[in-house]
Formats: sequence, structure tokens, C-alpha cells
Amino acid sequence: MSPVLLLVTAIIAIALVFDFINGFHDAANSVATVVSTRVLSPRQAVLWSAFFNFIAAFVFGTGVAQTVGEGLVDLRMVTPYVILGGLLGAIVWDLLTWYWGLPTSSSHALMGGYSGAAIAHVAHLKGVRHMFDAILWAGWTKTIVSIFVAPLLGMVLAWGLMIAVHWMFRRSSPRSMDVYFRKLQLVSAAFFSFEHGRNDAQKTMGIITSLLVTSGYLTTFKVPVWVILSAYAAIGLGTMSGGWRIVHTMGTRLTKLKPRGGFCAETGAAISILVATAVRQPVSTTHVIAGAIAGVGSVQRLKAVRWGLAANIVWAWVFTIPASAIAAWLCFEVIRVLAPGA
Repeated sequence: MSPVLLLVTAIIAIALVFDFINGFHDAANSVATVVSTRVLSPRQAVLWSAFFNFIAAFVFGTGVAQTVGEGLVDLRMVTPYVILGGLLGAIVWDLLTWYWGLPTSSSHALMGGYSGAAIAHVAHLKGVRHMFDAILWAGWTKTIVSIFVAPLLGMVLAWGLMIAVHWMFRRSSPRSMDVYFRKLQLVSAAFFSFEHGRNDAQKTMGIITSLLVTSGYLTTFKVPVWVILSAYAAIGLGTMSGGWRIVHTMGTRLTKLKPRGGFCAETGAAISILVATAVRQPVSTTHVIAGAIAGVGSVQRLKAVRWGLAANIVWAWVFTIPASAIAAWLCFEVIRVLAPGA
């Protein structure tokens, strides 16, 4: 095996590890509501979610992968070592925030890490004054707009669905409503998990395809089928492993949910992610479901949402891109020491 092929194989393995950690970290997004309403046990919930994360692979579409892989960073300034540094930085940040129990965005960590490593590479190549030459600002503008719009859309949709449910079932008792919505929440959890897989797995697909292009194994940015299936398998297995610290934060600490609220939150969030995927934008499924949960909670009364905790989560989101970029820069510097040719 040639040194280049060995390096590429190792980086693909690390990318799939990141995808696994993404599923592990984001298991809370898919199962928090269905666990907190006690519709499913934690183990049943992660198996249900993992299945629908994986079958999203069979609805082929790679628009999000192309945005992440070639729409944010200039591929002419990317090397396999840049991608390695970006992945390591994202993994470090994801593991830290998982340990702290913060539902931050694995998507933002990946994008921040990829950009941070590219910036570090260009800083060495051209000097610090030109370090941002690697960044494609037009692509970042669209993505940043989506970052803010998607959770707000999820919040509004969930709020609107909750209002509609209250009006439609205004003559029903809460107990009789929950009988129906415990069943409907299985559908909404599946819908959310499916859309989560469609958006999130594509981000890793984009990184692996970028690696194949920059290392000369592909001449054009076209995601191979084996990359698609590998990414979905990794995120599905990660989801099966669960991320219980974050499940607790999202499902029980942010607001108290009933089955009808869980259904509205999951459905509103899933529609928001579907829209983002349709316009080829990577969004944070964590942001979207947290916004949707807050929207449901605010229907009861504003004090039903623990806004102090929500503010802490928002600050964690704000810091994710720069923090993961710094982590990736540091990882890239370590790589340069260990592999002087990087």
C-alpha cells in the first residue's frame, strides 16, 4: 500500500469515527423528546432512531455534502493533512461538549474544524495576512443565514402545531389526547430521525469526497455510493450508542414535555431540517430540535422554558465554530511537527 493511500485510508477511518461520534453526540436530538414523554424506553428509542437514520441513505441526494465539501473552503488550498486536522479538531470539541453535557452542534464543529485547519495551512503557506484566502465567503454567508433561520423556523412551526393541537382537541381531556399522541410520536420521532440522517450524514460524506478529490482519487466532486453507505452506517451505529448526558439536558431540563408536545416539537424540527436539506444547506439538528422544544414549552407559558439553560446552550452554539477552528488549528500544528511535509 502506497504512503498516500495509507494516509487517505486512515483519514477516511477517522472521518467515519467522527460520523459515529456525531450520531452518538446527536442521539439526544432524535430521542430526547420520545424518552422524556416515556413513549419509549431509552434503549428502544435509540434503536428506533438509528434505523431511520440509516434508511435515509436510500433517499439519495448529495447537495449538503457538496456545500460542506467544496462550498465553504477553497479545495485548491486543501490537503489530506488539512482534512485530518479539521476532523481531529471537531472530534476534540465534540467529546469535550459531550462530557460537559452541552448539546452543541457536531455540524458546526465539523465546519469550524475544516475551516480552521485550512486557515492554519494557508497561514504557513502564504503568511498570516493571507490566512483567510482559503475561506469561500459566499458559501459561508448562506450557511450562516441557515444556521440562524433553521432553529427559528423549528420554533415557530412547533409553536404553531402546538396551538393547532390545543384548538383541535379543545374538548378532549389531556389523558385522552395522550393516548393518540403517544402513537403519533412514534411517527414524528421516525420523521425527525430520517431527516437528521439525511442532513447530518452528508456532512461527513462531503469531507471524505473532498479528501478523495484533493488526494487525486477523484477528478470531480461526485460522492461515491460506498461513501454514502459508509457515512449512514456510521451515524446509525453512533445513534445506537446513545448520548445520555445530553438526552437528559434536552429531554428533561429544558422544559417538561407531554406526548402531544413531543409530537409537535419533533414534527416542527423535522420540517425545518427538510427545508434546509432541500436548499442544500447544512444545519444543526441540535439547534433545530432545541428551538422546537422551546417553542412547545412557550405555548404553556414563557416560564415553562428554562431560559437560563437555553441561554447557556445558545452561547455554546456561538462558540462552537471558533472553538473547533482553534482546536483544529492546534491539531494541524501537531500534525506539522509529526509530519514535516504537511
